[in-house]
Amino acid sequence: MSLNEYKPGATFPGVIGRTADVSTPAWPKPNRAKDGAPNVLYIVLDDTGFGQLGCYGSPIATPNLDALAADGLRYSNMHTTALCSPSRSCMVTGRNHHSNNLACITEGSTGYPGSNGYIPFENGFLSEILLQNGYNTYAIGKWHLTPAEQGSAAGPYDRWPLGRGFERFYGFLGGDTHQYYPELVRDNSQTEPDKTPEEGYHLTVDLVEKAKGMIADAKQVAPNKPFFMYFCTGAMHAPHHVPKEWADKYKGQFDDGWDAYREKVFAKQKEMGIIPANATLSRHDPDVQDWNSLSADERKLYARMMEVFAGFLEHTDHYIGELIAFLKDLGEYENTLIMVISDNGASAEGGPTGSVNENKFFNNVPENLAQNLAAIDDIGGPKYFNHYPWGWTHAGNTPFRRWKRETYRGGVSDPFIVSWPQGIQAKGEIRSQYAHAIDMVPTVLDALGIEAPTVIKGVTQSPIEGFSLASSFDDANAPSQHITQYFEMMGHRSLYHDGWRAVCPWPGTSFTEAGMGFGAPISYEKLIELDAHGWELYNLKDDFAETHDLAATERERLIAMIGMWYVEAGRYNVLPIDSRGVQRLAEARPQIAVDRKKYIYYPDTQVVPSNASPRMLNCAHSVSVDAVVPEGGAEGVLFSMGGNDGGFSFYVQNGTLTYGYNYVTDRYFKVEALEPLPSGRHIFSVQFDPTGPADFATGKGTPAKITLLVDGRPVGSGDLAVTIPLSLGLSAGVAVGADPGSPSMPDYKPPFKFTGQINKALVDVTGEPVEDKEAQMRVYLARQ
Repeated sequence: MSLNEYKPGATFPGVIGRTADVSTPAWPKPNRAKDGAPNVLYIVLDDTGFGQLGCYGSPIATPNLDALAADGLRYSNMHTTALCSPSRSCMVTGRNHHSNNLACITEGSTGYPGSNGYIPFENGFLSEILLQNGYNTYAIGKWHLTPAEQGSAAGPYDRWPLGRGFERFYGFLGGDTHQYYPELVRDNSQTEPDKTPEEGYHLTVDLVEKAKGMIADAKQVAPNKPFFMYFCTGAMHAPHHVPKEWADKYKGQFDDGWDAYREKVFAKQKEMGIIPANATLSRHDPDVQDWNSLSADERKLYARMMEVFAGFLEHTDHYIGELIAFLKDLGEYENTLIMVISDNGASAEGGPTGSVNENKFFNNVPENLAQNLAAIDDIGGPKYFNHYPWGWTHAGNTPFRRWKRETYRGGVSDPFIVSWPQGIQAKGEIRSQYAHAIDMVPTVLDALGIEAPTVIKGVTQSPIEGFSLASSFDDANAPSQHITQYFEMMGHRSLYHDGWRAVCPWPGTSFTEAGMGFGAPISYEKLIELDAHGWELYNLKDDFAETHDLAATERERLIAMIGMWYVEAGRYNVLPIDSRGVQRLAEARPQIAVDRKKYIYYPDTQVVPSNASPRMLNCAHSVSVDAVVPEGGAEGVLFSMGGNDGGFSFYVQNGTLTYGYNYVTDRYFKVEALEPLPSGRHIFSVQFDPTGPADFATGKGTPAKITLLVDGRPVGSGDLAVTIPLSLGLSAGVAVGADPGSPSMPDYKPPFKFTGQINKALVDVTGEPVEDKEAQMRVYLARQ
């Protein structure tokens, strides 16, 4: 039946008489997409290097991503920003990361227009554009685009996914999460997984199931309505979690080490044509150990860590394949524009030796080879928070030098696959046009025939800064539209212009900081010196992997490109150049909550994220819980803060009040009451009193005396020989009445809810914490 419809806001075209029989109705026209409009699917991998997918030369099996490439295009010249949140902001807005106020992750934001961490509403998301063009919009998985201080239940929610044009969200707000015990959010509220690890839970599987469910929910009602899905895995960010059978597929395949991997991948890349025939493999990185100099035990452990990573990637590919198969079953695959990308190069956050608990590295706790070897059979399981050594990072970025957080090509060059069977005739071809993450939005809009709006929700929009790649879809020789692109990440700078690349690294202050890409603060005088002598120059037409510095022989060109970098920096709010660590983290930022020393928390509420929790490390504090114990006793967690990578729990087990402390899984401490738990209403307290200084350099927080109290009366005490100095752990939010997620202590299975009644809990932070701000900055930077 044909109805008389009109555009909302237009003059009513019907007839209004005194009665319905002499009137003619007309209806506001529903917001429908164009007939035949394609679906759009972004698949964003985390920390996946240029040389880690099978279709980019890796020995790791990625048959489903390879199939997408075979059904579409692989781009050999795609770039990101070198860091996760900044790159992701480019992918969804089409603007540069400084234009999005995301010079760094929000935890490293500063009070300048290009780096305050608040993506302007003038920079509309692709979700907002497509929503007003009749699309359903879904965000799945990793987000990390909300200011860190706004990720709690106090909001505000306008920069959460549902505030930026997504109708539904299921995933995690932060930079990484436990794959077996994730910190999940559904729309605007926290939620828990519907299974346990013992029942087969894994985050990637869950995300794919939720993605399929969201698509099916709408398609069964309106099969003609297209969708935009922003699907972002937690993989391949640490922790590298995968069921053992997936890792075991790769037994022995990496025993010859990371340099052998690089050589094999480099040869395969040339054979595939994904890199030029004249490319030269970058040199062995001086921060990476020589494989043959390692002991047999080290080689055994590091090879297993890579086997786990490889299994994790194949597992991820398998479930991406299930999502693609679902689209085929629905008959939607042929008309779905799919873009696959990683947010930066492979990650070096495992340090030189890797770790079975990454939190050790962030807390400067030395790795223990014997302990790690003893854990080798459980690496990849829920017990550990593992990451591989940065030798594998360097290998994963073959053929390039360096890695994530640095603007050499190893940090910013990423795999990029585009597939759209109905819209792209070319199959299995390679495209070498220069591209950047800011080009994704204009490419989608061009392909869909949608003009970028001038206004979204009443806010005038800024110009999109990227360029469409659509001309290259069916023309391998189409000229690159993107001629110039600046890069800057915490002081590390580079500029691409018409086939040339100028790069200005900055000096690290030690081996670890240099390897982690965490440099010394740049003063104005140091910047002048760097601009005079610190830039390198590469001709990418002859030197794909930046191996031959031409700064000395092409001085005029280099000077011009340095000047061009400053022009771009002025245009996109890059200045001031800021490589600070200590001051950058310590800067005060606007907070919703008032500063206070006493905090009151309640049961059956959402976990308070670590960014909004009281800082309780290295200072005197107490936790008091007002609870009722029924006759016959109770058990469970009264108060917890942490997870299996570190933290503490105040709980009752076997009728005994207990304080448990997890020192980054290296040591566990327990202090128990010396008398039975009394029934009735009582105040159960634990007092933490430092007894000595912290030693941040060796990973030791303040030793402490622990006192357990009931109604203010001591009932037990004990000592913590060492505590965590910098970061309790990934899951270090405040929880009352349970220990959700991974367990802080191995004594119980989570959530171990308290079986009595809790009225409220009081945290009293009575002492000023001793802090190492620069080391804390490294922690924040790694968790993105």
